[in-house]
Amino acid sequence: MPSKLPQTAALATLARSWRLLRSFRFEQTRPDIFYGGLAADTAALVGALAADHGLGLHGARVLDVGGGPGYFAAAFAARGADYFGVEPDASEMTAAGITLAGAVRGDGTALPFATGTFDITYSSNVVEHVARPWDMAQEMLRVTRPGGLVIISYTVWLGPFGGHETGLWQHYLGGEFARDRYARKHGRAPKNVFGQSLFAVSAREGLEWAARHRARTFPRYHPSWAWWVTRVPLLREFFTSNLVIVTKKHRQG
Repeated sequence: MPSKLPQTAALATLARSWRLLRSFRFEQTRPDIFYGGLAADTAALVGALAADHGLGLHGARVLDVGGGPGYFAAAFAARGADYFGVEPDASEMTAAGITLAGAVRGDGTALPFATGTFDITYSSNVVEHVARPWDMAQEMLRVTRPGGLVIISYTVWLGPFGGHETGLWQHYLGGEFARDRYARKHGRAPKNVFGQSLFAVSAREGLEWAARHRARTFPRYHPSWAWWVTRVPLLREFFTSNLVIVTKKHRQG
């Protein structure tokens, strides 16, 4: 797999993996640190994937599905992209106090854009928050132009971060258990409520969708020499952590 995505593989170093792993502890307490670093990494990843598919970010119309409060906009603008974000939750859009000219409120499973509008459509850590994630994936394909790129990156349920802020092991005893335990411990519901805004999405589901759309896959936070883990059934569910799916839209896509 690394030889097929040379620029992306070059980005996937052990130092990068360690840096991202360390940043996860700031997701709830210092979202500016966590999402700022993740935004920069996402822009670099999308840029590398675009280059590996004969595309570029400079001047490209990029749609971020589930873009949240806008941390990613500056990172893409710095690379010359024409960035647009779509987010269903109005409170999430304003959470960081960032104003975006290209922000649109909308549902990822019914994107409010014409067919073939964007050069690159991506979502970062959104699939696990959508009740019908593969409907969203199909919509992402629809709004991407032929020859354009669709990139999906999501947290695998059985990986260590599948339960999000509810803990590293609690979700292995069930999403409801993890949710209720968090509420008892903190006196409030978690931000990501299992069954409402957090769902159990497997690596297998993503790989099956990828196979139908001639997509490439790899684990986002692994160094490139560990990308083989996605090829091993069962093992990939626990050790992939985050699965990337990337496909160039064909004219029949």
